[in-house]
Amino acid sequence: MKTCGTLIPELLKSYGVDTIFGIPGVHSVEMYRGIEASGLRHITPRHEQGAGFMADGYARATGKPGVCFIITGPGMTNIVTAMGQALQDSIPMLVISAVNGRADLAMGEGRLHELPNQLALTSEVSRYSHTLMDVKNLPKVLAHAFSIFNSQRPGPVHIEIPLDVMIQDASAIDTSAWPLPQASVAAPQAIAEAAQRLNQAKRPLMVLGGGAGKASAPVTALAETLGMPVINTNNAKGVLPASHPLAVGGSPSLKHLRDELEQHADVILAVGTEFAETDYDFFFLGDLNIQGQVIRIDIDAGQLCRNVKADIPLLGDAAQTCASLANQIDRAAAAQLQQGEARAAQLREAQIELRDPDYQAFFSTIHDVLPDAIIVGDSTQPAYFAQVHHNCEKPGRYFHSATGFGTLGYAFPAAQGAKLGQPELPVLCLTGDGGGQFSLNELSSAVEANLKVIFLVWNNQGHGEIRRFMDDKDVPQIGVNIHTPDYAALAEACGMRGANATSLAEFEQCLRDAADHDGPCLINIAEAGLVSGYPW
Repeated sequence: MKTCGTLIPELLKSYGVDTIFGIPGVHSVEMYRGIEASGLRHITPRHEQGAGFMADGYARATGKPGVCFIITGPGMTNIVTAMGQALQDSIPMLVISAVNGRADLAMGEGRLHELPNQLALTSEVSRYSHTLMDVKNLPKVLAHAFSIFNSQRPGPVHIEIPLDVMIQDASAIDTSAWPLPQASVAAPQAIAEAAQRLNQAKRPLMVLGGGAGKASAPVTALAETLGMPVINTNNAKGVLPASHPLAVGGSPSLKHLRDELEQHADVILAVGTEFAETDYDFFFLGDLNIQGQVIRIDIDAGQLCRNVKADIPLLGDAAQTCASLANQIDRAAAAQLQQGEARAAQLREAQIELRDPDYQAFFSTIHDVLPDAIIVGDSTQPAYFAQVHHNCEKPGRYFHSATGFGTLGYAFPAAQGAKLGQPELPVLCLTGDGGGQFSLNELSSAVEANLKVIFLVWNNQGHGEIRRFMDDKDVPQIGVNIHTPDYAALAEACGMRGANATSLAEFEQCLRDAADHDGPCLINIAEAGLVSGYPW
């Protein structure tokens, strides 16, 4: 007999899944029965939050949903933080968990791992959360999940399976994937109106958010057609290559870019962006007050009514809607294109003057040694600098947890997920000595899976950013000057190479050594030896 648990890996494989992140438990072992036969790769983190962050990093690096197998109760309470980060950043993640048997649900009888209402917990950090009450419905429920990933605003989906359903007979169930709906394009009338506004614009400006991540080609074509400078948020880094003459890069939180957005641009085309605080008001300058006309493209109708009022809201997929819009745009005259490139160059030059030279030298060293690397950041000083000043040539080459939900402990596991998704690319983890202690245990996961990830620990002996906030607000430094372990020794204890860098030259040599090493490495970087101040 083929059970429901055996069926799950087969169905997942039919949707192109190749990797599962999970920690087996008494309640979830049935889901593991079919993994070996399916050929799916299983990665074991050391904590369910690590599983969620690994799935998140895998999804950002590949564009495919990351999948987790989680036990009920503590497994779910552990992973909800990772689901919250993925929800805020619209990252596709499928979490399949066990739950107590149907007759025992919500009884409060103290059964193993019991939560009175697990869906009440997960529904707050997911796009869709469902209890499977009969195995015959599993293909439909999974089709619903993957349709969200494929045609709606993505995010975590949670499916819980009661223990008695997990062992139901699934021998007669079809394991083929359901055809998935494609994302829609905005209404023709709205596109025509938007095209008319853009054709009449004298000083157009494009702003890209994470929703534009798969729209590089149509976004580039549209920008070139209009001679339109392009600003990007953190999650849109690389959608327009940083080397493109219309790429402004940076962050819309910078004052001179906010001025361009609020006061100088007459028509703003915002593609897949929330206009959220951590992208547009990172320095707490206040809410945006845009004077020009705003055209917003978003796949989520509710998002079009939040934060910034749209003069023309375009409900649809970013790539398809931009392509349809480009078909109705008059090609810019050469003079207009040159003017747009000149505006972009001027805005880029203004950013260069704001860059801290020490942090810039640090990232330049990384680029010189590993120019194609994916960098995965935590909430740490270099990540704050990168949020504003680090630019990319391709999407998915830099991401972090410092914006959006703002979790700590993200980078150690998320970098491993990125490496599993893009094994041919070098992957760097960038965390702080404080944030790193949230997920130190995941170093063992990298050794076990033999993942060639270079872990960079920015060490300022505590929670440096919160120290600065306390100082600025005249609050005593309590709870931030924490004990910091010997990271290099810890790395060695876990079975990977560990090294210390106390200067930029030492860091470069350690990085080159790590790049040549066949396996994971950790470099503990003394902040005091590399920089003299904060990154802005």
